[in-house]
Amino acid sequence: MSIQLILGAVALVVVAWLAACAEAGLARVSAFRAAEAVRSGRRGAAKLSQVASDPTRYLNVALLVRVSCEMAAGVLVTYGCLEYFPETWEALLVAIGVMVLVSYVAVGVSPRTIGRQHPLNTATAAAYVLVPLARVMGPIPQLLILIGNALTPGKGFRKGPFASEAELRAMVDLAEQESLIEDEERRMVHSVFELGDTLVREVMVPRTDLVCIERYKTVRQALTLALRSGFSRIPVTGENEDDIVGIVYLKDLVRKTHINRDAEADLVSTAMRAAAFVPDTKNAGDLLREMQQERNHVAVVIDEYGGTAGIVTIEDILEEIVGEITDEYDRELPPVQELGDDRHRVTARLDVGDLGELYGFGPDEFDDEDVETVGGLLAKALGRVPISGASAVVALPDGRELRLTAESPAGRRNKIVTVLVEPVAPAGPEGEDRE
Repeated sequence: MSIQLILGAVALVVVAWLAACAEAGLARVSAFRAAEAVRSGRRGAAKLSQVASDPTRYLNVALLVRVSCEMAAGVLVTYGCLEYFPETWEALLVAIGVMVLVSYVAVGVSPRTIGRQHPLNTATAAAYVLVPLARVMGPIPQLLILIGNALTPGKGFRKGPFASEAELRAMVDLAEQESLIEDEERRMVHSVFELGDTLVREVMVPRTDLVCIERYKTVRQALTLALRSGFSRIPVTGENEDDIVGIVYLKDLVRKTHINRDAEADLVSTAMRAAAFVPDTKNAGDLLREMQQERNHVAVVIDEYGGTAGIVTIEDILEEIVGEITDEYDRELPPVQELGDDRHRVTARLDVGDLGELYGFGPDEFDDEDVETVGGLLAKALGRVPISGASAVVALPDGRELRLTAESPAGRRNKIVTVLVEPVAPAGPEGEDRE
């Protein structure tokens, strides 16, 4: 084997090694990292930015150079072996063994490891060569890719680092495991994808939880309801709760009464705005974009029969991405807080059986088939969604009565968090009212 063949093969392997380094480095350098390099004044950042702006073109050039050099080196090694070994089969076996070892170690493992460990340096150095080389080659690399796509079933050459949503999700999980992003950020990215498969009915406030006001009520009554409930937007109903005719905003009520105090006696229908209606099967992501475009923060959700299923706000949809939105007043409360004189402050989610145990009954003695929590018990007694200050009396199995009073609305939906429970004093001998 002549010295010229050996030197030629070595030179081709070195070029293939450099091309493989360039491939690995460019695959890990995004346009964002290239822009950061430009802002920091890094040497060669301008060429790197040019390469990062069209990565597919320059990756194709690097790929073509690597494959061409590997093939040419293989031909030279084979030709040299044919001259050196008397038997053809011996020459071919040696040539195959040499090129497998060289391709695997010198072109496969080593350069890709270096490219992944030092992507910015590798990609910057490669940009100096790839930019002029791409001009010289012109459309040749892209033409070869098109030919390959024509012969390959499927979608052809993949232009990006992700072939599917599942691959991107897996990459996000890997980034979190390597502490490149926080766990909350990983969850938010997953939530964005899940939002595309979420229906409005899954994020809406159901009709049973709505605080509404009838259209024949006055502005003063609506203002009082808004202040007591903590809601800044209240649906206005017509003939019944299934007939929502508009939405009244707290700021409109305040503006109306601030300009003219006599306006407190006007009907609430004079201050309401037209309601937007959406089907409960609408995609939540599409609705979010529509709300942004139309500058609308609330919509009435209609079920398949044309009835009111609930309402959805832009905050309800955002919670699917960022999680539950709470305020600075929210805090963790104990399930039961003793206040003395047989009075207790309990959470609205406390089981009714636990409430019965506070007043000397077994877990099955004080039970209700329709509700499971103290909040549900209060809502059943009231016949409506409880708001702060709402009170009702419920009877115990032994004839005693308890007064339940809603307290402490919290969270963005202003749900009742705690309920004050106190025994009702029996009527006096003269038939006075209970205290």
